[in-house]
Amino acid sequence: MVKAVERAHTIGADALQVFADNPTAWRRRAEPPRELPAFRERLVALDIAPLAIHAPYLVNLAGPEEIFFGRSVSVLANELRAAPGFRARFVNVHIGSHRGSGVDIGTARLAEGLRLVLAEVDHDADASMVVLENSAGGGFGLGTDVSELADIAEAIAAHGIRAERIGFCLDTAHAWGAGVDLSSPDEADVFLAEFDARIGLDRLVMIHLNDSKSERGSRLDRHEHVGAGKIGATGLAHLLCHPSLGQVAYFLETPGMDEGYDAVNVARARDLAAGRALSELPPEAMSVRGSRTRTGPPQGPEG
Repeated sequence: MVKAVERAHTIGADALQVFADNPTAWRRRAEPPRELPAFRERLVALDIAPLAIHAPYLVNLAGPEEIFFGRSVSVLANELRAAPGFRARFVNVHIGSHRGSGVDIGTARLAEGLRLVLAEVDHDADASMVVLENSAGGGFGLGTDVSELADIAEAIAAHGIRAERIGFCLDTAHAWGAGVDLSSPDEADVFLAEFDARIGLDRLVMIHLNDSKSERGSRLDRHEHVGAGKIGATGLAHLLCHPSLGQVAYFLETPGMDEGYDAVNVARARDLAAGRALSELPPEAMSVRGSRTRTGPPQGPEG
């Protein structure tokens, strides 16, 4: 954990997203990690903030299966309780899949699940925000466009949940897979204007700045190096430098982090922010594994 903070600092990142525990298992550790005090100390010393915790991939509050729903509530509540110990401002979670029950039912189910999660967690000055991440739409994923996201926000409000407890994350690769043309600055502005009118850009607190290997509207989620995919440098730079997004924290979930491409992609994001042209990546860069992020939940409660 301490090395993760130091690595972020070394490669020029000033924000960090981590897993608080195993992202592919229901079981949570009984005690905080031994490294946690040193982890917090290094975050402060190296001025790495904000910190986001990515919830386990298993969590699906929008599905109809009762056992799976109950486990999802329990695990997300656990992540939210643990978050202040990590100095985490956000707990990011995929909106999830209605699993064929329908968008309206899935939306209602999600809102009820969030109500149950927040009821289990004290809301004090150190409390972290739950941040809902949009979907590429595969596997009955919810939150594919502004209309679905706005309906989710309305359903949450109808349960008496205050707006400051729930934010939103825009994953650019997910939006692209869902059909949003983020390669075009004009189309991106239309998307953001609609989001602002129906939800409020103040509630967009995170962006996963991922390029995409997939075709627009394919409903697929395949991340690519910054500026090297279908969205491209122009579209990503527009979002990164957008004057209405000054409140947003940007995170990269790009390929090859274990092979050192985290440093490459942070540098490419810095170049986009500075208006510099991106250098061409070597051919071998395009064959590294994609990120371990997944859009859809697994198929059942075991995992």
